[in-house]
Amino acid sequence: MAAPQSPIGSRRRLGAELRRLRLKVGLTLDDVAEMMTCSTSKISRLETGKGVPKVPDVRELMRIYGVTSETESDMLLRLVKDGREHGWWEPLTDGVAPERFVLDQPGRYAALENDATAVRSFDITVVHGLLQIPAYARAVLTATLPHHPPAEIDRLVELRSKRQEALRRADPAPLELHALLDEAVLRRPVGGREVMAAQLEHLAVAAESPNVTIQVLPFTAGILRAHAGHFVLVEIPHALGSDVVYVEGHAGDSYLNGASDVDLYKDVFADASGHAQTAEVSAATIGRYHDEYAPPNPRTAPR
Repeated sequence: MAAPQSPIGSRRRLGAELRRLRLKVGLTLDDVAEMMTCSTSKISRLETGKGVPKVPDVRELMRIYGVTSETESDMLLRLVKDGREHGWWEPLTDGVAPERFVLDQPGRYAALENDATAVRSFDITVVHGLLQIPAYARAVLTATLPHHPPAEIDRLVELRSKRQEALRRADPAPLELHALLDEAVLRRPVGGREVMAAQLEHLAVAAESPNVTIQVLPFTAGILRAHAGHFVLVEIPHALGSDVVYVEGHAGDSYLNGASDVDLYKDVFADASGHAQTAEVSAATIGRYHDEYAPPNPRTAPR
């Protein structure tokens, strides 16, 4: 199974190429903006992959940068075309109203994750979306998005399910996931006992995949820096840009890509992982909670 096409990845590749060409001829962002008679922010957004590229703009940039190679020109224009395509997630997120704290920009994180090679998450409230079964996801979204109609909730549940295909893709390599779950995630009932039993069983199965690591941070670990809040480290291929830290907060979602921010969160994650149970012990902990939620076997229940 190949990874779905991502216009965000094409925009980042185009931006990296445009930045390389600009630096090669010794121009600043302000220089190029003046020559293009546009704002500096427009050029910056193109180089960071945040702006939607247009053929006339890129053709003019190629003229300014002295691009004469037909092969290079064709490559840049192909990236422009690919960068203007719609992402697979857009039909599932278009028209879904953002909601601060839980759902700031529903398509942005999916686009980021789509281009990632690895994801490391620390969760203190619910299971990470890449590991949620539909019934659990629906319970989470219904509780946290009370103003969204059922039809929108259904689309967001489908979005979470489709995101999980990255764990099983063949080209490129499957997404690597290292999920660090606070024990409170296993203890907190979401959707009822039957849903929790099914969700925990799914975690046990997922943990058997070679590209998935699940660790439980037990209550006995006490309070750590990681407990300041849920976060996700998204590792991006070098050709597409820098790694990103995704953080949810009451004021909305934050995407941090500064080297110092990324290094800080990597250190926080490593510290928490070091205090967590091994994957083997974590599997036993998940199994114990599963047995607490699962209905008793009528053949073994006391009479």
